[in-house]
Amino acid sequence: MRAVGSQGLVTSVEGLGTMGMTAMYGTPDDAEGLSTVHRAIELGVSMFDTADMYGPFSGEEFLGRALSAHRDQVVVATKGGGVTLDETGKIVGGPNGRPDYLRRAVEGSLRRLGTDRIDLYYLHRVDPNVPVEESFGALGELITEGKVRYLGISEASAESIRAAHAATPLSAVQTEYSLFTRTVESNGVLTAVRELGIGFVAYSPLGRGMLTGGLRSLEGLPESDWRRTAPRFLGENLRHNLQLVDKVQAIAENRGVTPGRLALAWVLAQGVTAIPGTKRRAYLEDNVAAADIELDNATLAMLDEAVPAGAVAGERYTPIAMSAIQG
Repeated sequence: MRAVGSQGLVTSVEGLGTMGMTAMYGTPDDAEGLSTVHRAIELGVSMFDTADMYGPFSGEEFLGRALSAHRDQVVVATKGGGVTLDETGKIVGGPNGRPDYLRRAVEGSLRRLGTDRIDLYYLHRVDPNVPVEESFGALGELITEGKVRYLGISEASAESIRAAHAATPLSAVQTEYSLFTRTVESNGVLTAVRELGIGFVAYSPLGRGMLTGGLRSLEGLPESDWRRTAPRFLGENLRHNLQLVDKVQAIAENRGVTPGRLALAWVLAQGVTAIPGTKRRAYLEDNVAAADIELDNATLAMLDEAVPAGAVAGERYTPIAMSAIQG
């Protein structure tokens, strides 16, 4: 278990990202997804992460069903404001941080999750047209009302993090972080959260599966898998990045662990919380085992040398999606 920030939130050092249960990574398998969530609880995972835009809406509905008998044992984290959704779940606009919209978004998330409170609520993306202080002023009111317990922000710049935290104290900043994505080390984000006593939650800590060593081409991916359009998975970028994976795999073999466990242990060694996503029990169990690995300084140095910051080829999202990311 690890404190996430200084506002009182405590969770397992690994949570479970559930986006792939209903969206983005091919055809959902509800039965296996439910079994994966329940197995995660058995293994001590206590934080489960989703968002209103996963589906949209179906991600929260699924998680609400999966956790209905375990609500008081877990931390439910969801996100809103990443895109503008109408009442049917249709995407009708970009990031939306308007106070009235966020209030409606939280109410909708509560209904879909089947709960009376959201343990951790993130502003999914910063709205460039709304001062972040206004967004978090409104979200702070929802804490007072008991509908949200703790607040976070996702993919925000250090400047936005500081402004949001000044308006209403943050417990968490969620940003992509892995051996393949280390921007937060140089753009001031990690510095800001450590100065302010805010927790850091790393999503995609396995480079969207590439760092497990099991993904060597796009051929086995479903047609609906979004990685088919992700720049890092295309053409020469993929070939270059797999050479980096091979280096990680060699270090992992020397230690007698899987490359996925080693890559995830590296993230945990940075003193952050990680939420690797999976919809299968076998992958979940491998991920959870990473929490038992302690990396010595020599191994950390080898990994830094194998995959130095900035070594990965290709952006992590398409240009449109990248435009919503600060930092």
